[in-house]
Amino acid sequence: MIRILLAEGAPLLRGGLVALLEGMKDLDVVAAVGSGEQALRTARGQRPDIALIDAGLPGVDGFTVACALREAVPECRTVLMAGRCRNGDLRRAVAAGASGLVLKDTSPGDLVDAIRRAADGARVLDPDIAFTELSSAASPLTEREIEVLSLASRGASAAQIAEDLVLTIGTVRNHLSRINRKIGAQNRVQAIRIAEDAGWL
Repeated sequence: MIRILLAEGAPLLRGGLVALLEGMKDLDVVAAVGSGEQALRTARGQRPDIALIDAGLPGVDGFTVACALREAVPECRTVLMAGRCRNGDLRRAVAAGASGLVLKDTSPGDLVDAIRRAADGARVLDPDIAFTELSSAASPLTEREIEVLSLASRGASAAQIAEDLVLTIGTVRNHLSRINRKIGAQNRVQAIRIAEDAGWL
């Protein structure tokens, strides 16, 4: 029996997935939750074999949950579900230690197959996600610029970024200006959105 923890933010979809999975003789949904925080707490207690996680969970997103689960419950394999193909999602899933990444509009049979294969130790990936990743543009940003923008995306001020990276505030501001020019952003918020959508962060 494959024990599954389901974390899906939309109640209607969560209920449908529970009904689908419970209809399989070899699958057992031990818990169904609606947030990343709940998923982490529940996983520590239930010790599931598979965590089927919505990549776009409210609060703590699915990629962060997958990374935390790898540390907290290393025997649990995570399969992430994405609402759409986005550049960078595959890289983020691999970096988080996920065993799979599928689209939410995959067929019920393919989803069940992905869970079974992940439980057997295989990596599972929706082909559409792979093609999106292969066609994505390479980042024009340097490693330092990505570090600066990554900290900015977490709400850090120029002074905090300077302190964290041992730079002057002027250097941080220069990096942010250069980032905006390179990717055609009007400001820091737009630069973060462009970089996240492209999968550079």
